Amino acid sequence: MRRSNLFSIVWSSRPHLCTQFLNTRPSAERKASSCSPCLRASVVGLVLAACLLLPAAAQTPAPQLSADLSHSPGWVVISVDEYQNLRTRAFPTERDPEPPPVDATLTRVDYDLRIAGELATGRASLTVDVLKDGWVRVPVPSGLLVREARLDGKLVSLVSGGPGKGAGQLSAVLAHAGRAVLLLDIALPVNASAGEERISLPSTSSGVTRASVQLPRLGVDVKLSGGLLAEKTEAGAESRWLAYARGNEPLTFTWHRKIEDHHITLPLRQRGSLTQLTSLGEDATSLYAEVNLEVTQGAAREARIQLPENITINQVSGAMVADWEVKAGELVVTFLEPVEQSARFVITGETKTARDGHVEIALLRLLNTERDAGGVAVEVLGAGEIKDLKTQGLENADATELGDYVASRQSPSMVAFRFRSGDAKASRALAVDVARYAQQAVLMANIEEARYRVLLSKEGKSLVQAQYAIRNNQRNFLKITLPAGAAIWSASLAGKPVRPGQAPDGSLLLPLEKSRAGEESPAFVLEIFYLVRLTAWSDKGKATLALPALDLPVSRTGLLLYHPPLFKLVAEPGAFRVETYEAPSADAFRAFDVGTGSGIALAAATPFSANGLRGRNNDKQIDGQNSGDNAPQSATQALVDNFKTKSLGGRGAKVLPIRPSFPAFGPSIFLVSELTAENHAPALEFNYQRDKKDGGK
Repeated sequence: MRRSNLFSIVWSSRPHLCTQFLNTRPSAERKASSCSPCLRASVVGLVLAACLLLPAAAQTPAPQLSADLSHSPGWVVISVDEYQNLRTRAFPTERDPEPPPVDATLTRVDYDLRIAGELATGRASLTVDVLKDGWVRVPVPSGLLVREARLDGKLVSLVSGGPGKGAGQLSAVLAHAGRAVLLLDIALPVNASAGEERISLPSTSSGVTRASVQLPRLGVDVKLSGGLLAEKTEAGAESRWLAYARGNEPLTFTWHRKIEDHHITLPLRQRGSLTQLTSLGEDATSLYAEVNLEVTQGAAREARIQLPENITINQVSGAMVADWEVKAGELVVTFLEPVEQSARFVITGETKTARDGHVEIALLRLLNTERDAGGVAVEVLGAGEIKDLKTQGLENADATELGDYVASRQSPSMVAFRFRSGDAKASRALAVDVARYAQQAVLMANIEEARYRVLLSKEGKSLVQAQYAIRNNQRNFLKITLPAGAAIWSASLAGKPVRPGQAPDGSLLLPLEKSRAGEESPAFVLEIFYLVRLTAWSDKGKATLALPALDLPVSRTGLLLYHPPLFKLVAEPGAFRVETYEAPSADAFRAFDVGTGSGIALAAATPFSANGLRGRNNDKQIDGQNSGDNAPQSATQALVDNFKTKSLGGRGAKVLPIRPSFPAFGPSIFLVSELTAENHAPALEFNYQRDKKDGGK
């Protein structure tokens, strides 16, 4: 768009501002503008900027502006900075591009060298990307002896660095931006020491450093540090290596003449170590041995161990073991491949020895070794000890000197010996006298069998009778954790009422009978009654019955569950399974008469509903007593009063020391569980549904 058109647009939009600006110019400036096109263009631009960028506050009606101009001298005066600001806004310029972060970068370095005597000569190709126009200095990798340098086929001069740290480093000076390839004819010294030769290429800042080295010799072994050896070839009379450097460290080639190894073909020479542990048990003697072989010459394809008579080898295991067999009194262990350095394997076996008295220890022995080391340890399992011993070719040692396996044994009676250093074929023998003691009863506490009888009601109330057959000669108390919301009614030990204590966590502590040490513990019965209030039943649903958690393991558990006659129960799979009713298997229950017991019946006083405890007929007798009879309730009250009078000055107790009878009523199912862990609360989940045969009432 031309300036005249732009001025017309501005004039049409804001004529009063443009007229004001033009009229206020001096006459000399108007004359100059009419004479000079350049000056006219500048004035027009200034007018446009002033008209477009004046603040809105200046755009007042023309009459008001005329009134203001009557008091002005006819000049518009602005500062130079404001003028430059208006001009910059009127004629914006593009932003200058930012300079590159570096002037030049070394992209790739390629070495092509050939080793001749004490020098390695060749060419280094430096690929350089220049990012800046003008003269740029590109450093050459330090440590190279440069004979000449060429750029685009022309010789160039290398200059030394400026003052400072890199003053001695050569650099090439490039004048044009873009990619350039600088070719250097270089030479490197070959260093030789201890039969090895090496050359070292300096580290560079390039992204890729590649080196190709030719050696006019065959039969050499090369090692590389500071990079990766990508290719190694031998053709004609030359060896060629191709490697790539990491860039941040020098690339070093080290080579030496190949040494033909006749180690495998030489006669076998080896040393060995055998550590043996013999465990004397009541019925059998077990044997454990660790074998370590060290090959000093040749290669071992198998190992041979001499076995005494009556030794049975059960297993030979090890990383290098391929197979093993016993023949002619020797154990032959075959390796997966010839062993040139070392091998280790473990032998396990057993033998038959006398239970006590004089025992000859069977000793294993390595064969075909120049020298063998190791030792033997003997331990007694069970109640016994080593009284006397006789040795030949052995020295006394501590068990910790024979390895971790022997040192970790917790045997009450153990002896250890080292093999005496010297001839590997020297005779060795060991005999011990073992004394056995009569077995004593071990302190223990265990619940042989647990029996539960549970009476459920549709209101969610559950009465539980728990009986435990216990053997004990160690524990003073049995810790019982009742389900949440349970209230204990009574507790008895061997038929006698007891008052339980309370643990800090709220659990019950019931006293136990304790047998004398060394005697077989007789079983006795511990019994508790408790009441649990759960959620009331609907016509159909699912319920969970949680049993107490004991701090002793339970071998077997039986659960007899009574439920309301109007409902059907189906047990969910879990810890318990449904079986036909069986009487308790523990002898203590037979003497205790489980399920009936003696004591005062509380059937009439129990807070169960008619449907839950007495059935639909309130006149039905329970445990041989009529529900309308007040005799049981009177007897219970008499017992309570008597207890309050005799105990602790008449103070009441939280749990009455009574043993009530269990009011069994309704259909029942019998469930069984085995091996309940200590401090584990078994639970029974079941589904219930109202029986439709009774009309759903």
